[in-house]
Amino acid sequence: MLVAGNWKMNLDLAAARQLTAGIVSTVGKPKNTHIAICPPFVDLDATYSILHGSGIKLGAQNMYHLDSGAYTGEVSAPMLRAVGCHYVILGHSERRELFGETNQSVSQKAIQAKTHKLVPIVCVGESLAQRDAGVHEGVVEEQVRQSLESLHVGESSELVVAYEPVWAIGTGRTASPEQVTQMHTHIRSILVELFGQKIGTGIDILYGGSVKPNNALELFSQPNVDGGLIGGASLNADDFASIVASADKAATIRF
Repeated sequence: MLVAGNWKMNLDLAAARQLTAGIVSTVGKPKNTHIAICPPFVDLDATYSILHGSGIKLGAQNMYHLDSGAYTGEVSAPMLRAVGCHYVILGHSERRELFGETNQSVSQKAIQAKTHKLVPIVCVGESLAQRDAGVHEGVVEEQVRQSLESLHVGESSELVVAYEPVWAIGTGRTASPEQVTQMHTHIRSILVELFGQKIGTGIDILYGGSVKPNNALELFSQPNVDGGLIGGASLNADDFASIVASADKAATIRF
């Protein structure tokens, strides 16, 4: 199990330090769940100094596909590694929708992340219109295949996939357990096809659509749901700790 908090564009330096300290003190050391937080770029260094030694990993929310150069406003994989990042979120629906990211650009970034020993958390998911039209499985399959194109994965721990139905992000709506299970099982079959049985079955598939303390256990108990990519609830230490506890309990039940 993996629970990763995506803070998005929230919290200045002082607030980031306060929340990080709160998370470290409240989540404890779960037996079956890995934990990560992904603050804004400007908070990464200060956050890492608090996380160091806690067992909680640091992640970034995006990166560029080249090491360096005249790319104003971008951040590279070597820079992320230098401030202690272990994970990097790639292809989040907000990046795709608001900033024009494509499966091809996500693929380039995923390959670059792996080159520098960052674990990419590759996000996929459909819009409400696509689900209502009944094409959601095809849309997500294309995203998975194209975003992971040419990516070499030697161990299942080197890649994470996050399914985030766009219609359930920040809306308070959550996909039903049946809908989540169906899509995660579909994604799992694609990963097995791409990377083989051993690696494909071991890659964590996170659910990322309005996970809250009151629905986390039910969601994480579903087959092929290996944790969550948490948005708003990750900005509250107690809520985040509760979700982590639910993941740890679900892992005990499932495994």
